[in-house]
Amino acid sequence: MKKHIPNLFTFANLCCGLLAIMFALRHELDYAAFLVFLGIFFDFFDGLAARLLKVESELGVQLDSLADLVTSGVVPGFVMMQLLASSIGSTAISGEWVLASSFVPYIALLIPIASAYRLAKFNIDEEQKDSFIGLPTPANAILILSLPLIIDYQFSELSAGIIHNYWFLIGLTLLSTFLLNAPIQLFALKFKSWGFKENAVRYVFIALCAILLVLLKFVAIPVIITNYIFLSLFSKSKKG
Repeated sequence: MKKHIPNLFTFANLCCGLLAIMFALRHELDYAAFLVFLGIFFDFFDGLAARLLKVESELGVQLDSLADLVTSGVVPGFVMMQLLASSIGSTAISGEWVLASSFVPYIALLIPIASAYRLAKFNIDEEQKDSFIGLPTPANAILILSLPLIIDYQFSELSAGIIHNYWFLIGLTLLSTFLLNAPIQLFALKFKSWGFKENAVRYVFIALCAILLVLLKFVAIPVIITNYIFLSLFSKSKKG
């Protein structure tokens, strides 16, 4: 029975992703974002539960990736599509697209495509056990889903001007697509021990995240993702 416990967390992650798609189609992007964050929370605990219970399996790995594709791949794609549609004056009503003959929102489809490719590579890559090659899909999802939260809960003319600019959104879509599969090594938040020396970069990152979230709230999220990349590169160059 205990072998199914991690899968329950995985299915909870998947349900969060499916519900988030429904809210994204209704243009309730803040609810979609919160559901994705909850799904990522469940995603963290399915792997942790599998390791603690010693019931890791190939089936669990595949289910985890399929759930991640929905929650951290498809949902960010829909959210970006809605943001792009809004930026060019188009709307989506009850899931039916009114695109004013524009192809621009469809650029967002690159996000789930790149996420699917990244997850497939991760499943067959033996080198990504203690670190990641490319930006993990949950981190990319958090980055994109921070945008509607900034607009809804920390509105300013500056942030709105940036986030509603379709050139910015197109650039972020292309950048996130690249980062998902970029040949850069990023540290994983997996602790094999609690010693500071071997986990210094992780402890520094966690402390930095806490400080930034308190000070900047949702605006902190893009800063955190940027710091995550630079801390990983700095840590790698220091070891080299």
